[in-house]
Amino acid sequence: MTINPQRRQLLLGAGALATLSLTGCAARPQHTDIFDSHCHIIDTRYPIIPNQGYTPPSFPLAEYQRQTQPLGVSSGAIVSGSFHGNDQTYLRAVLAQLGPRWVGVTQVAPNVPDAEIASLSAIGVRALRFNIFRGRVDTVDDIVELATRAHAAGRWHAEIYADAAALRAHVAKLSKLPQIVIDHLGMTEEGLPVVLDLVDAGARIKATGFGRVTMDVPRALERIAARNPNALMFGTDLPSTRAKRPFDVADIALVRKVLGPELARKALWDNAVALYRPRV
Repeated sequence: MTINPQRRQLLLGAGALATLSLTGCAARPQHTDIFDSHCHIIDTRYPIIPNQGYTPPSFPLAEYQRQTQPLGVSSGAIVSGSFHGNDQTYLRAVLAQLGPRWVGVTQVAPNVPDAEIASLSAIGVRALRFNIFRGRVDTVDDIVELATRAHAAGRWHAEIYADAAALRAHVAKLSKLPQIVIDHLGMTEEGLPVVLDLVDAGARIKATGFGRVTMDVPRALERIAARNPNALMFGTDLPSTRAKRPFDVADIALVRKVLGPELARKALWDNAVALYRPRV
């Protein structure tokens, strides 16, 4: 399918929505099936670890649901952030509350037992996250080793939060993993060519964090979808910790306007459901 060539004009309409409330009826998308591939729940009843001096504010499940249910979000992936460390208690609790339409993306220690991976898989954890955006990319061999073991023990895929430009030298190794996902479009314009190389090797890309990236988001969406229409997966990135601007309902409108109905449906639902395997 050809991507809409008039995206610049169409984006003017999407930009006009930017000041509307997340729950405003006038801005609410009409499509009711959205899979949120990237969101965080910050529940202070469970361990929260400061990251580089930053402690995120509370963002409990009830607040997440208040903001997203009016948008048609009915399924998704709860992602462990750097501030969760390797704690699994919050994730076990929130997945039990949400039910089988929801899955988890977690972080674990390198020496995690295979039995723990299998136990987490049984409650809906589907992926292992590596947050290297604020660190050095010099442990790719360790990432590959742990990701390979996690896939064997629990069918988990690997999710990588990094400036994709820093992954340039590691594309060949990462491409050998059973499945990888790159967070937030790869973060930078310089990283987009690397993202496209990874897409060619089968990677999935999260269309998330539009307020935290430094790139031409519409152009990135177009190029990724043109390379592989099954690659993009939309997510809210709520509560958008440390982002220059938080998620806005206009981000959903942008995806629809840039990609058009067929490709947007894939990005908003089909692609993520196929990868994360919720019971929907």
